Amino acid sequence: MAGPNLRKRIGHGFVSRQVFAEKAIEQVAMAAKTAAAPGAKKAKAGAAAAIVPGGKLGAGFFDFMFKDLPPFTASDADLDTLAKAMKDPAPVDQPNPDPHDNKKIPSGFTYLGQFVDHDITLDMTPLSLALADPGMVKNFRSPSLDLDCVYGAGPGPHRFLFAREPAPGGSGAVDSPKLLIGTAQASQENSDRVAQTPQVPELPNDLPRNMQGVALIGDHRNDENLLVAQIHLAFLKFHNAVIDHLKAKGVPDDTLFEDAARTVRWHYQWLVLHDWVERLTEKGFVAKILQEGRKFYRFKTKPFMPWEFSAAAYRMGHSMVREKYSHNRIFRTPNPHIAEARLATLFRFSNLSGALSSSVPGQGTLPSNWVIDWRRFFELPPPANTSQFEFNFSHQLDPLLTDALHKLPGATGPEASLAFRNLKRGVRLGLPSGQAVAKEMRKKITFTPITPDEIASGPDGLVAKSLGFHTNTPLWYYILKEAQVKGGGERLGPVGARIVGEVFVGLVQGDEESFLSKPGWKPDLPAATPGTFFMTDLLKFVAKAADPANPDKELNPIGD
Repeated sequence: MAGPNLRKRIGHGFVSRQVFAEKAIEQVAMAAKTAAAPGAKKAKAGAAAAIVPGGKLGAGFFDFMFKDLPPFTASDADLDTLAKAMKDPAPVDQPNPDPHDNKKIPSGFTYLGQFVDHDITLDMTPLSLALADPGMVKNFRSPSLDLDCVYGAGPGPHRFLFAREPAPGGSGAVDSPKLLIGTAQASQENSDRVAQTPQVPELPNDLPRNMQGVALIGDHRNDENLLVAQIHLAFLKFHNAVIDHLKAKGVPDDTLFEDAARTVRWHYQWLVLHDWVERLTEKGFVAKILQEGRKFYRFKTKPFMPWEFSAAAYRMGHSMVREKYSHNRIFRTPNPHIAEARLATLFRFSNLSGALSSSVPGQGTLPSNWVIDWRRFFELPPPANTSQFEFNFSHQLDPLLTDALHKLPGATGPEASLAFRNLKRGVRLGLPSGQAVAKEMRKKITFTPITPDEIASGPDGLVAKSLGFHTNTPLWYYILKEAQVKGGGERLGPVGARIVGEVFVGLVQGDEESFLSKPGWKPDLPAATPGTFFMTDLLKFVAKAADPANPDKELNPIGD
């Protein structure tokens, strides 16, 4: 999701790699499709290696899961027409209840999903090399759930990510195995309490930042909006809590970081598969793929990133975004409040996309009144008094995007619509139609695909039908429509679920150091159900480590 200042920052190197990488990826994809076309001239030496997973030059970063399917084509005008029909109706006055809520997926998972996306698509390529090597073969790493968005290159090369601690004997300071945590500055109290308590005190609940307000984290994209930034902060604190947990169990200092990082990564991988993927698909879906094997996401030695996943199936997260949120007791829609927590505001309270900058005195860090109340975003116990408490569900999985995503800052015309950008990107990449993918899948698995009449259902579907897209459908739109029709807006349909499920399982299977490398391993950190570990368990573990006597304080730092 693009933030207000995204285009302005291109010249400063913050997002240059990402912008040029997407262009280069599209060029490589189009070249691959052209080379595969009948009668095409023989490709230049080395060109094919750029898109062959596990090929001579190593793991290809991007490739097709369904290499032999013809590309879907459409004009920009037709894509724009469909994109305009993919606009959600005006939001209701209050964040809850909302007729478009997905009661199966809390809204925190929308941004956990974005955090995961940044983890598996991290690009460390310098801009100069990205421009010189548009195929990205030499410099893109293989995707994996390894949290290098959190750890970077580790305590040595990226010691700026890590805290210092007093040296033994009390003379000076030494590097510690813990990650740096930032401080949210004291800020205004809510309108109903300002007379008694003028300020919310400073809190240890911001990303660590330098003098310019830039987040000191492994992936700058995780300071793109406030919610993904707070998710990232939770993982920083999770690592630190695991350090304390293992140290108390007697793990020696010389292996403490490595043991903690492995523990964090393995629990995170398990969580992604069983608390994220299975919310999008269905319970037991991961075990089914592990038992029966991956049918479509295949690679020789190392995983690659499928275009059908990155440019279509996983972009279902854009449908889950809400127009506004009940962020905490201060920033919510009903009174008393200081203001609503609208999507645009959540981008403002970041450095990459917003206004956290030392250029304005006192605004280089997050204000403490914007610290998240986790109970409003994940399934944690609510307060005893719920008069000022609203829970945020994600938006339904369907083809409708919230209004703000049709009005991206810094753009005009069709390019201001994220829906149009996604549809156009699919065409430029040469993605196949949804029907072509479904037909190919049914050669190996059994399911009933959505029909042309089902695609044509609803106001957006009627527009799709008028364009002929009900029988030849853009893959991204097909997956969203399938989720609406087959999944009731609560989960993905058979095509989307299979792509997402197989890719995530494959990323973990393809990592020689993942938890699957140790047969029989199960999560062993404290959890509501031993042998499992969900996002609520992670947040509770962090909260108890921060204040064993009052863990609720960390779940809602500004209090009720």
